[in-house]
Amino acid sequence: MGYTLCVLGCGTMGIAVLAGVIDSLDAASIRLDNALRNAGGAANGDSSTPKLKWESHTPGTLTPTSGDPSVPTQFVATVRREESAKKLRDLFEGLGDLGKTVEVVAGSNLEAVQRADVVLLGCKPYMAGAILQEEGVQDALKGKLLISVLAGVTISQLQSLVHPETRVVRAMPNTPCKIREGMTVVSTLPPGPETANDKAIILNIFPSIGRCRFLEEKHFDACTALAGSGPAFACLFLEAMADGGVMMGLPRAEAVELAAQTLQGAARMVLQGNSHPAQIKDSVTTPGGCTIAGLLALEDGKVRSTIARAIQAATERASELGQPAKK
Repeated sequence: MGYTLCVLGCGTMGIAVLAGVIDSLDAASIRLDNALRNAGGAANGDSSTPKLKWESHTPGTLTPTSGDPSVPTQFVATVRREESAKKLRDLFEGLGDLGKTVEVVAGSNLEAVQRADVVLLGCKPYMAGAILQEEGVQDALKGKLLISVLAGVTISQLQSLVHPETRVVRAMPNTPCKIREGMTVVSTLPPGPETANDKAIILNIFPSIGRCRFLEEKHFDACTALAGSGPAFACLFLEAMADGGVMMGLPRAEAVELAAQTLQGAARMVLQGNSHPAQIKDSVTTPGGCTIAGLLALEDGKVRSTIARAIQAATERASELGQPAKK
């Protein structure tokens, strides 16, 4: 059972998604084996089998590993150059036994698509046309699910490049997918005979590497800016916090650790506690305290409006990606 997943043009995001899925499948397999060992030990009156400790904060769910046709069991990744293929093979081999099964091929897009059941398009946006219009690729994609993670390339643009019977879906994951802490937005699926199966496939890929939301395509440029570019913005803020700690005498390594864990903890209070960010801010802020002094300094620097404008600028730029160059 299961299907073959092809990452067509396995760039940074394709690597992140594939690595995350493999890690999830490995974790699910280990957990299942551990549960079976524990069950066997309990049946024999043996309680000495060690139990694995899983971080409860990990949002990525564990993908089932047996008997589910919506779970990938074979993986193919394509790149243009053999040099890139060698690097990918080394990378995936470092992910364990399942990672070693990933077949990385150079310059063989058509063969990879023919063998695949589901294709994840992960190339640079400007390369989509050339790849999808390679001889034979249109026919090879007929009747298959094509999931695009290309920023700025619309569903209608992709549909114009593939066979009419190809089912096209857009997904916008972000880089933290590779540690199963990602945020992915998927376009709403049109009704059809394959909708339920396609949704099951999607929900066995992206929620296994973080959180996943279905939204209309009109929101994708903003999602690209907020979730896709967001880790870079967050790291800039994190680095600035650490710099402030260093300025006040903290060692660099400890300052970075304090800043990173503080941002992570605050984010989890929002996600897991259903708390509004303003509520958390107010709960930390005491009259005449150090927090309000720091907040006023941030307001003096227009940090709030600057960050919001960064999302606006990134959204506007995202809408230009994948579009024909203006003459």
